[in-house]
Amino acid sequence: MNAFSLFRLVYPPGGAAIKPGIENCDAGPYTRGMVRPAFSHVTQWVFDLDNTLYPPHMRLFDQIEVLMTQYVMQALGVERAEADRLRSQYWRDYGTTLAGLMAEHDLDPDPYLVAVHEVDMSHMEPDAQLAAYIRTLPGRRIVYTNGSAPYAERVLAARGLSGLFDAVYGVEHAGYRPKPERAAFEAIFARDGIDTAQAAMFEDDPRNLAAPHQMGMRTVHVAPEPHDADHIHHHTDDLTAFLSRLA
Repeated sequence: MNAFSLFRLVYPPGGAAIKPGIENCDAGPYTRGMVRPAFSHVTQWVFDLDNTLYPPHMRLFDQIEVLMTQYVMQALGVERAEADRLRSQYWRDYGTTLAGLMAEHDLDPDPYLVAVHEVDMSHMEPDAQLAAYIRTLPGRRIVYTNGSAPYAERVLAARGLSGLFDAVYGVEHAGYRPKPERAAFEAIFARDGIDTAQAAMFEDDPRNLAAPHQMGMRTVHVAPEPHDADHIHHHTDDLTAFLSRLA
């Protein structure tokens, strides 16, 4: 093994080296041989939803943030600036705005989940290539989101991904405990029968890969920019391209 493969320093075309420990899986065609062996044991595939199964440029979550701010304004009787501050603070402190509202204000989660997910998806496009590569993944495939399951089903339909997953789980299935809490992952994985030693997690929020890594899963950070952390095995800014390297 040479120094390049030992430290996994990858130089994207025209870019700087990614720090040791994270494989940048968009660096070029040679990475197929680097990626496939790392997933040879995986038979259970767990996908986040927002900004993972659709690209961030579709900006669906922007709509959700506006609706969350409006809900906080109405529920707590505060001005927009304060609602925005609380929304961001609760996301940082509790993992989701909902978790903070429940902890700090005893908010009923179900009406909130309905209201903040009433978003327009008419601009979203099906992705036949992504669907094809997901279909080739061996074993069980699930979606697990901090949003609600009905919302996730709508997104999957808009992306042409309906029927590809064996189960779709929302925050309600974890007793409203959010990722990144380990207890939330444990609840979903126990419910689904996931063997974490044979599983991989795809997620845009690096915080939400820490618990899966601790539990023995292969972790893939799906985001425009890599995040240097020991609990992230791979980074990609293109999920379709990444999955093509596993086919």
